[in-house]
Amino acid sequence: MFEHYFQCPYCWEEVSMLLDPSVSLQTYVEDCEVCCNPIEVTPQFQENELIGFDVQSIEQ
Repeated sequence: MFEHYFQCPYCWEEVSMLLDPSVSLQTYVEDCEVCCNPIEVTPQFQENELIGFDVQSIEQ
C-alpha cells in the first residue's frame, strides 16, 4: 500500500489516502476525511510505481 497526499477538490485541505498498487488502473469513490464529500479517485500504477493520479468532485 502507498500513502499519497493530495488536495481535496471541495475543501482544498491536504488529505492522504492509501492506494493499492496491485491493480494498474482503477477508479473509485471515497469520501474526503475532512469535509466528507465524495471524491472520484483514479490512480494509475506501472510496476508498483504510481505514474498517474487524478481526483474529481462528484456532482450531487
